[in-house]
Amino acid sequence: MLRVKKGHFNALFYFSGKDIFCYALAMFRILLLVIAVLSTSVSSAASDFGTTGLIDIPTARMSSDGAFTTTMAIQSRTNSYAISYQATPWLEGTFRYTGFNEFFHYDRNYEAKVRLWKEQQYLPQVAIGIRDLVGTAVWGAEYLVASKEVGLFDVTVGIGWGRLAGNGDFANPLIKLNDSFEVRPKFGGKGGELSTSTFFSGEEAGFFGGVSYQFESLPVQFLMEYNPDQYSWEQSRRGLSPTSPISAAIKWQASPNLSVSLSRQHNQEWGIALSASLDSKALPSIPSPKLFRSSLDYAADELPTGLNKNSWYDTLLFDVERSGLLLLASTVDVPTRTATLVMGNTGFSVWADAIATMARLADLHLPTTVNTFNIIIEEEGYRVHSVRMRRPSLTYGRNRQIVEREIRIEPARPQAYVQHKTNFVTKKIVFDVSLATRTQLFDPDDPLRYQLYGSVGMSMALPKGLSLQGSYGVDITNNFDESRRADSGSVLPRVRSDVVKYLVQGDTGLDSLYLEKRGNFRSNVYYRAFAGVLEEMYTGVGGEVLLQPFQSRLAYGLSANVVRKRDFDKSFKHLDYQTTTAFASVYWATPYNNFDVAIHAGRYLAKDVGATLEVRRTFTNGWMVGLWATKTNVSAEDFGEGSFDKGMFFKIPLDRLFGNSTRASFGNRMRPIQRDGGQRLESHSGSIWWDTRSVRYDALTETMGRLLP
Repeated sequence: MLRVKKGHFNALFYFSGKDIFCYALAMFRILLLVIAVLSTSVSSAASDFGTTGLIDIPTARMSSDGAFTTTMAIQSRTNSYAISYQATPWLEGTFRYTGFNEFFHYDRNYEAKVRLWKEQQYLPQVAIGIRDLVGTAVWGAEYLVASKEVGLFDVTVGIGWGRLAGNGDFANPLIKLNDSFEVRPKFGGKGGELSTSTFFSGEEAGFFGGVSYQFESLPVQFLMEYNPDQYSWEQSRRGLSPTSPISAAIKWQASPNLSVSLSRQHNQEWGIALSASLDSKALPSIPSPKLFRSSLDYAADELPTGLNKNSWYDTLLFDVERSGLLLLASTVDVPTRTATLVMGNTGFSVWADAIATMARLADLHLPTTVNTFNIIIEEEGYRVHSVRMRRPSLTYGRNRQIVEREIRIEPARPQAYVQHKTNFVTKKIVFDVSLATRTQLFDPDDPLRYQLYGSVGMSMALPKGLSLQGSYGVDITNNFDESRRADSGSVLPRVRSDVVKYLVQGDTGLDSLYLEKRGNFRSNVYYRAFAGVLEEMYTGVGGEVLLQPFQSRLAYGLSANVVRKRDFDKSFKHLDYQTTTAFASVYWATPYNNFDVAIHAGRYLAKDVGATLEVRRTFTNGWMVGLWATKTNVSAEDFGEGSFDKGMFFKIPLDRLFGNSTRASFGNRMRPIQRDGGQRLESHSGSIWWDTRSVRYDALTETMGRLLP
């Protein structure tokens, strides 16, 4: 089961199994279509397993750095769905979910492949990989594989262990290093644990290999492979054994990012696979200035009531708000000929584009005596940085590199005096009504569960920077009452595992309603405080503080919550459980390939104590992919299925889908299984650093060149 925010582009997912695949097929069709629409040119070279390869076997090839690939492979024996990400130029990771149609078994597994060296004139490219890193070893296999281009052919030869060894071709050479490699354990159990004792073990290893041929004048490849897998796991359950190790396929590259393949596998079954890839690194093109009639061209009687045409602030405000920006305050310092503008961004996926737009509009409206702009960035209620730059009209004809070097990013220091301030409407409720869904997928016991409901969101700005946020769900139809996960059997306090009860008894009810305050203690210290109905399962009060030293890649945070568990009907009543959670966090914006790392150590909802490690790769365009794992003082036996809490999250910006600049995104947090150990209030325990990631110092410096025309 999986719990995440819901809304237009966020849903509440609970992983489950049985006849999931009809629904999953529809979902993957939608996902493949979305990726095809969003994609920049990046070829899809995924195998049926999702990992870059031929049909079922891996090759030493890698996708382009940052490639995000989804694969759907349908065969008579299995249906498999995979998400792969090229995390670095040399590391590929895959999450795969497979259903065995012969005996209604469903398996989750992770694969990692590492490139050891690139192909050279006389040397092949070589990679090493592990299939089923944390799981029950249903697909357990390890491999060392080499690939070499020969004209239009790409030849692959590998040595495999586990399933890729087949019946074995020679004695496992690693036994000479240590006798422990001779025995390959029959790993099973609860899954979720790293099965290191299995890796590269077994009495024998075997060869696998294959070849692909790229037709010179057609977007078509012919694939053939030798796969020694004997399907021993399936045979132990009276499944079919392969009649031949040879498989062949035709792959059509329907577009630069979408491929379709038809295969004949082991001379006994047909298969079809669809794979779509997109480039998560690509920055959107610099948006063209929006065409609209400037307030300078309006007659006084054409402007909104209360807008003073003779006030540069009023006319600038009118144009700014029609451009996807917010103008919060401004001051002109006559002696230094500097204008300070405080701005927010509601419509630009890249902050540099928002700043450039603000600078162009300010250039039109500000007095000619001003020659320097100091633009203060406010993101998610926090004043993070200021960007000091020359007035654009004064840089025309100058050397671009010199002008770019003059741009300065500085701390957002408090203003001693504010000349103009926008009086935004307060105590006005803004409603957001939409249809939303909850689904329950990948649970080994239950079929697909779903709910279609109406979501009514509300927000109200209050004086002194306070806001009131809330949402209410109205059930339309659902079948969660059929779920057998209502009683999780957990020996820990059931802080999450009885969530199905909330979906049944509270199918219609209040999801959240809380008061919140955000702001700065100092230029590099941000805070957040909140109280009320924080989410479907908990009410409470809490807060967070983040110290982000200027220009530092390290940041430090503290967060705490005192919460009570809500009644299952999601009313204002409570159950007999309350607790305090608290975390100390350290964040590191690594200089390596846009990777960010966070460690949260403290007390969780079930009163267990431990730490959560988060690793995310986030790009300036808003794309994010990451993993997390939590280990507490709860044993694997007490934790239950999965052994410890872990999962992945991703966020996809939707500006390409809408065809214009937007900050909308589709994002999910996915857990293989939901249990009670290592659980936090996800949106209320260490989120400020992630919320302000797009305007972090190192992120802004990457795109400063976009400020110039």
